[in-house]
Amino acid sequence: MGSNRRYAASIDARMDDRILQRLASRGSLQSLTREELELDHRPVTTDPRPRRVRAWVRFGADPALVDADLCMWTDRAAAIRFRIGDEERRCWVWAGAVLDEG
Repeated sequence: MGSNRRYAASIDARMDDRILQRLASRGSLQSLTREELELDHRPVTTDPRPRRVRAWVRFGADPALVDADLCMWTDRAAAIRFRIGDEERRCWVWAGAVLDEG
């Protein structure tokens, strides 16, 4: 029996969203602390047109790779936003946790 290539991407996206919903229900989204960010001492760049990236985030102790928008950054950290279902989430992650989408 063959696979349904026409809807494969849509089905994969829904499965990814369900996995994220399950992770989010088990633990809160982790974000860097004020002390870790040092925003009073580091320049912050804000992008008026955030670019698409993939980023590692944590819900409690569980890591997840998400499709996100890179909104702001310093030399060490990045502020991202992403969606789980209809809900937008935002957090700061270490710069090394952000991967170019390309």
